[in-house]
This record gives sequence, C-alpha cells and structure tokens, in this order.
Amino acid sequence: MVKETNKTITETTSSNRAKPVHRTRRTMPVKNNTRNNNKSNAKVQTKTANKTKRTTKHSGKLDAKAVHSLVKNEKKEIKNTGKHVSKGRTRIPKAKLQIIPLGGLGEIGKNMTVFQYDDEIIVLDAGLAFPEEDLLGIDIVIPDFTYLIENKDKVKAIVITHGHEDHIGSLSYLLREINVPVYATKLTCGLIAGKLEEAGIQGNLNVVQPGDEFRLGSFKVGFFHVCHSIPGSCGISFKTPVGTVVHTGDFKFDKTPVDGEEMDIYRLAELGHKGVLCLLADSTNSTRPGSTLSESVISGSLMTEFSKARGRIILATFASNVSRLQMAVDAAVAFKRKICVFGRSMVKVFAIASELGYLKLPEGTLIEPEELSRYRDDQICVLTTGSQGEPMAGLSRMATGSHRQVQVHAGDTVIISASPIPGNEIGVGKTIDALMKLGAHVVSSENARVHVSGHGAQEDLKTMLSLVKPKFFIPVHGEYRMLCSHKELAVEMGVKRDNVLIGENGTVFELSNRSCKIAGKVVAGPVYVDGLGVGDVGNIVIRDRQQLSNDGMVIVVLALESDTNNIVAGPDMVSRGFVYVRDSEDLMAGASKKLDILLERITSDGTSDWAAIKTQIRDTLGRYFYEKTKRRPMILPIIQEVK
Repeated sequence: MVKETNKTITETTSSNRAKPVHRTRRTMPVKNNTRNNNKSNAKVQTKTANKTKRTTKHSGKLDAKAVHSLVKNEKKEIKNTGKHVSKGRTRIPKAKLQIIPLGGLGEIGKNMTVFQYDDEIIVLDAGLAFPEEDLLGIDIVIPDFTYLIENKDKVKAIVITHGHEDHIGSLSYLLREINVPVYATKLTCGLIAGKLEEAGIQGNLNVVQPGDEFRLGSFKVGFFHVCHSIPGSCGISFKTPVGTVVHTGDFKFDKTPVDGEEMDIYRLAELGHKGVLCLLADSTNSTRPGSTLSESVISGSLMTEFSKARGRIILATFASNVSRLQMAVDAAVAFKRKICVFGRSMVKVFAIASELGYLKLPEGTLIEPEELSRYRDDQICVLTTGSQGEPMAGLSRMATGSHRQVQVHAGDTVIISASPIPGNEIGVGKTIDALMKLGAHVVSSENARVHVSGHGAQEDLKTMLSLVKPKFFIPVHGEYRMLCSHKELAVEMGVKRDNVLIGENGTVFELSNRSCKIAGKVVAGPVYVDGLGVGDVGNIVIRDRQQLSNDGMVIVVLALESDTNNIVAGPDMVSRGFVYVRDSEDLMAGASKKLDILLERITSDGTSDWAAIKTQIRDTLGRYFYEKTKRRPMILPIIQEVK
C-alpha cells in the first residue's frame, strides 16, 4: 500500500528490518520477507554480498571456468570446517512446477511469466507493448490476465526484474484485478509508485536489494544484479521443491557500467555450481554475433557531439534509460549548458530518478521551459521523448512545428540516442527528414556511436549459459527467430537439444526434477487499451477501423412506414472518407439508381425483415462501388421506422 506518511522509502535488509534509505513523498511498507529461518537467510545474504563485492572487479574476457573453480574451492572449505549440512535422502516432490509465459514469447514487449507450484503462483513482470501501425487508435497492448484472474486466490506475489515499460507497463491494470505484494528494487519501485498513484491504486510495494533472498510459500526467491540500461536491473532465481529455475531478466555483460555496478557473476556461478534445473534467458540479440558494447562508450561520443555543437542541443532517448540520461547530463554540465526536460514520461522519470539518487546533476542545472529564452542557444540542452518517431512525442512535434515551447531552426543539433524498434523505422525516418528540412544537424546511430543495446549478443548469451549450466533451457524475450537462434547457442554450449524447449504465449512448460515438457496451453494473447477502455476493442473493431482508414464509409438513410414498409423518405447517401461527393456526382447517381431498383423490389415483395433489407443494401452497393472504383467502403444502412 502506498502511503503519504513518513516520507521514506523502506527496503528489506538481511536482518529483516525496514531501513530508511532516501527521502521521498511516499512510503512503501515492506512485508516480512524472511519470516522463516531469519538467521539462516541473514547469513546467506551477507555471504552473497561479500562474494559479489570480491568479484565485481574483473577485466578481459569473462572466464566462467575460473569463477566456477572459485565457487567449488569455497564449498570445499565450508565442508572441511564442518559447516556443510549433509544431504539426506532426496524427496521426490509430488507436484510439478509449471512455467507459463503470458507475454514476451514470439514478440518484443509485454513480458509476463507465471511460475506455479501446486496451488501457489508467483508472477514475474507485467509489461506492455506499443501497438503496430495497423492497430489504429490503440494506445498500448497488454497481456491477457484471464489465467491469473481465474486463479487469483493462488497468486502470492509479483516480482519485477527492472523498471522498463515492457516489464512494468501493465502492472497497474493487473493490480486492479489482483492486489498482491510487489517486490522490486528501489528505482523500480519508485517508477511503479508513480504509475499506481496516477491510476489511483494503492499498491503493496516492497523494496529489495540485489543479493536478497526470501521465501514466498514454496518458492525461495532471490534477486541478483545484472547490467542493463536502467539501474536496479535484476535477474531472479526461484528455488522450488523440484529444483532451481533462473530467469535472467534483460541483461548484458558490461565490464565498465555507467553506475559502476557489474554483473553478479559469482552469484550466477554459485547457482550453476549448486545445480540449475532450468534457465530462462533474454533472447533479444541472439542473432547478433560478438558481445554488446559497454554503455560507457556512449559517453565519449556524446562529449564529442556536444563539443562540436554551436547552437542548441536537443537529445531524444527512451525516458526510462536512466544511464543514458545521466551521460547526457554529464555532457551538458561539462559544456556549461542548462538542461530543460520535455515529454510527460521523461519529466516523470527524471524527477523520480533524481529524487532517489540515481540521477545526479548540480543545483541550478535544470531550468523550466519558460526560462529557455533567457539563455543563448549554445547554453541550452533539451532532453525529450520521441526517439521512436511517435507522432505525439516531444521530438516529433518539434519536427513538425507543432510543439508549443520548442521550435527547431537552423544551427540546432539533434541527437537521437536510440535505435528504432522494429516497425518504427518509417516513423523515425520521417522525423529525421523533417528535422533536416528545418536546417538541424541530426546525429543518430546511423552516423555516430550514440546508442548501444542494453541486451547481450551471442557471446554474452554463451557466457550466461556457461555460468549457469542449466539442465533445461527455455529462450524468452524475443521474436520467434531470436528464440530459435538462442536455442542453437544453448546446444552449442552443451545443453541437450531435446532439453531446449521453444513455446509461445500461453504455453504451459511442466517441470519435474528430471523432466521438462510442454503440457498444454492457457488463454494468452493481446489485450488492447484504447483510452479508458481495456479489452473492449477486439479484432472486429480493429478490422472496422482498418476498413474505414483504407476505403472510408457510405451511410444510407431511409425511413419506412412500419405497417406497409413503404418508403416515406430517402434513401439519402452520405460519404465520409470514400469520395468527395461534388467531384463524384455520376458515381453517386449510379448508386442511387441501384438502390432505387433494390428498394422497389423489396417493397413489391413485401419483405419486412429489416436485417435482411440492410444486408441486401450492403451487398448491392458494395458490388457497385467495387466495380466502379475497386474500393470497398464500409456501408452502413440506417432504417428509421415511421408509424
């Protein structure tokens, strides 16, 4: 529950106490995450933290064998000192673990995965996807929650890997249906709290730290730090009665991360050494050879572009890419530029990340839009949304001249610090064209190194597989070709081909301690959000919108006498988006003749079924208009009854 009380965010510690970590407007009370075995859990967390600290500094190529060797030697030391607990007879659990992706398979976005053991469910992530161009009028796309709503009494908690929209964007919609505790790191909780406050939802947010491990029913849930393009990113381990399952979240191996926090490779190797039943791993860049570049390489490129700019600098990136925002701030400060932030989501993230200490800038650097006119062009840096060419985002409106506060003109440097998401290339291209027509110098990933991916390429994925050493492997977070490519990498790294399973949204993966198989399918698919409506726009409505956008509409209005079915008035025809009537008088006159002949026959036949009359009107005019124009407008007959 989000409360406006003590103005602190509380977080879990290994001693199971709530500890104030930063001043803010909200309090996120923390559930007792370590109810069972508090002393034991405190030891595990402290030991993990120490190991992580000892292995965070490394250079050169990651050597998974060396890390595994280090883990193995420590286990021997524990055994020799008598601290190793002897294994008893292995119990074979009666229930099986089910893993059910409800989003994120065969697509980029709306990530959500269900982990179910017996009558207990843990949900991992609740993301959204942005609509493709043909989904006219749709704002966002979220997963179908039907399975969770039908099993709401079994849902114990939601755990979140990081704060990007494709992982938290549908959480407010889910919590309206199932209000359960949410566990995430500090920045992620801050971003979620803002969303819930906007939606008028009181959520039970629990702040965890990388390295924390706690029990939720039959699950022992552990968070470990991974490198991604937003601070507080984590992978998550689930220790269950059938074995340990690891979900990487979004990750890459970054030896020089912007925030100084490297991947917790020791924790990964420790999990691998103890035995991982199944790994679910990010497949986004599985088709790209090599390793993904460090985020820090962007810093030098931004400094170079800032040094060359003589006018204003307008930088567009993803609002949630906090690491990129910090580099932009550093460059602006280095060249004595004031920063002004535009775009609703950018303003929100900037405020939350600054408040929680993840975004640092000197006092007096940030200015309000109305202060822009007080400074010379070479003293200004504008940060904005719109890196994907979204029509209503800040950069797009600046490019079209419709932005109320920023007009692009010759001499401005526009930096697009992002790569187009598949499907957005046309929109981004149009935005760049418009900016260049205004005389701006545009810098993008096409002509400068101003963007690197936050997802690991093939060598990163191989390193993950070699550290975790899973018995079974399920590639996730990617389109189908990416999942297939990741499967081949896993086989190359020693996972048996039969032990790699590729599914789709709704697939039920069933695991025992010895097997993993596809055991069925649940309801899963896209749910469209249009304004305040959630799920009320289906395929039929989308098809109607597509038809209207392609060929327009013709409305036929007539009045019939209720007793005799004689025509009292009409028929009148109105065209919208089909043809301009004044320029198509012959076409519309021909349609009227066809309609008169049809209605005369209907009247003489004595037909009284209005549904049948409407169908005949649609068919007759549809054939006529297609014959004359090769277009298929939507035809909407309206019959009024006159007594």
